Parts: sequence; structure tokens; C-alpha cells
Amino acid sequence: MNLEEFLKSPMEWVEAEGPQRKIVLSSRVRFARNLRGFAFPGWAKKPERQRALEAMLPVVQHLPEMERCFSTSMDNLAALDKQVLVERHLISREHAARNVGSGVVINDGETLAVMINEEDHLRMQALKSGLQLKAAFKVLDKVDTELEERLDYAFSPRLGYLTACPTNVGTGMRASAMLHLPAMVVSDQINQVIQAVSKLGLVVRGFYGEGTEALGNVFQISNQTTLGEREGEVIERLNKVVLQILDHEENARLSLLEKKPRLVYDQVGRAYGILTNARTMSSKEALNLLSLVRMGVDLGLFPPDTQRVMDELFILTQPAHVQKAVDRKLTAEERDLCRADLIRGRMKDLAQPREDGVEPPTGGQTKIV
Repeated sequence: MNLEEFLKSPMEWVEAEGPQRKIVLSSRVRFARNLRGFAFPGWAKKPERQRALEAMLPVVQHLPEMERCFSTSMDNLAALDKQVLVERHLISREHAARNVGSGVVINDGETLAVMINEEDHLRMQALKSGLQLKAAFKVLDKVDTELEERLDYAFSPRLGYLTACPTNVGTGMRASAMLHLPAMVVSDQINQVIQAVSKLGLVVRGFYGEGTEALGNVFQISNQTTLGEREGEVIERLNKVVLQILDHEENARLSLLEKKPRLVYDQVGRAYGILTNARTMSSKEALNLLSLVRMGVDLGLFPPDTQRVMDELFILTQPAHVQKAVDRKLTAEERDLCRADLIRGRMKDLAQPREDGVEPPTGGQTKIV
């Protein structure tokens, strides 16, 4: 499967209706693994990286889960195509900078991706829609077992799986949930949540992970330690914390509706108006406005199927996707023009927010109906 065919396939983790999908956009579990007898990719010379790639690539390609997959070495991808994969959360920004001696294999539903010779020899991840950390772990654990039968992993009976970065030694596992938390941001509660989560050995990151900002009110919550804990314990703790954050977000939304219903409707309505009428728009502005409309869907101001359009636009309005849609490199100004056209085109048939969403009852106060 070439890249063009691959990009036409549905993004299952975006389009599927997973548990707690209103707030939890996706669940991800990632394993870091290395081969015994090979230097870590960051220390290896080009010929050794190439030998490692040749040893791993066919094994990954022949996994039953990769029966229909997109597979290539990184030097065969243009810079724009690499960035498209970053924007789809399928490879890291660091892997996008790799060339000869590195590769990637992704299944056609985009729920399973394996980076070869990133920081570690293998960085594999499973993605699921909504809150499905245990399901994602089960898928990846099966794939990992299949690979370990054919590849000689670097493993220490005392330390566990050996990795290029000491923080990944042990299980080599990172589990994360991507959460949409607009109400906590609007009500200035998000910093308290981030501080509380940090005390529990978890970390909060932005839209594209480590070192990125929380665009569109989207945050990633993940485990920070991998040594001395069982995978199941990590998954269970993270799942419990995510459920608590989910409750806080739901309560924040209810509080906004009870105390400031007209403000909520005004912000959602303004976002819808700008998105459906603007002729130029930056990616940051687009994500923040799409976030408000998505919250409006959850609050009943739009039909439920509007959510799927918002989730797709979260990805399709990113810079590389906008350029890929017109099949040429664009200046920042041209991207903003094309992005606005794309959004208007996708939203032209969507229903407007309910104008009876907020009405004044007797007594002069307001309520949501």
C-alpha cells in the first residue's frame, strides 16, 4: 500500500465511537524495545542502523496485524509526508527527522504503528478510540509477544527491557489518554488538575506530546515511570486518574451551564460563526474554535454527528494536511486561506447551534433547555 492509498483509509481511532468519547479522544499504549548485539540507534553508525532495519522490517511487516499496511524506510518519504504522519500521531517529531536506516510500518486502520530505529530500535504503539487503555495494552502485548519470538530483545533479568533513555528501562511502556478539557480551561481549573496529576507519578503533555502546548484544549496524560512497576498496575492507575479527571470536566461543564449559560452559548455560537464564515485562519485558532464547537455538541447544542466532523477537522486542518490536500507546498498565508476554505466546505451542511439552547425562565435567570 502506498501513502496515497493509506491516507484514504479511515482513521479508526478518530472515527470509532469508543467509551467516554465525549471527553477521552483516544487511548495509546507504547512499548520501547531494542535488539541484543546492536548499538542503540543514536549511537550506531549508518551501516549498523541499516543492518538493524533490515533485520526488523520484514518481521514487523509479516505480523498478522499488519496484513494490510503502509511500510517504508524514512528516506523514501518527503518532508511533507513525514509531517502528515506526525500530525496523525503515528510517528514522533524525532522520527520525522530520521532518514537512511530508519523505517515505519502502520496498519491500514492507523490503530497500530511501529517506528524502527527512532530513539530505540522498536517503538510500537496501539491506538484506540475513547478510554480503552486495557484494550490497547492487550493488542500491543500480543504484537510484542509475536515479535519477541523472532527477534532477540535486549533484556536484563534484574532491570527489565533495556532502552536508550534510562527513564524507559523496565517495562519500556508508556500509556496515555488524550483528553478534551475545554470547561476546565475556561473555568481556570486546569492548573490545579495538572499539579494533582504530577503528584501521582503521571505527567501532562500537549497536543503532540512532550514539549508541545495544549492546542484545542487537548491534553495527554501519561505514566512517568517504567521501572519497578507491572504494566497492569500502571494501566490501572492511569485509568483511575483519567476517570477522575473526566468527572471534574463533566462537573465543570455543568457548573458553566448553571452559572453562565449565556456565556457558554455565546462562545460556542461565536466559534461556529467564525468557522463557517472566516476566509483566513491559523491552525491554532482553528483548533481552539473547533474545541468550542465540539463542547457544544456534548452540551446538546448541535446534533451528535457533528462531533465526528470536528474530530476529523482536528487532524485535517493541521499544516501538512492542508498542503497535502492541495498537493503542493504553501506559505503560511496560503495555508491559512486554504484552511479556512476547507473548514467552510466541511461545515456548510452542518446544522447551526440550537437558538433555543438558552432561554430566560421566569425570575430573570437563564437556563439550558
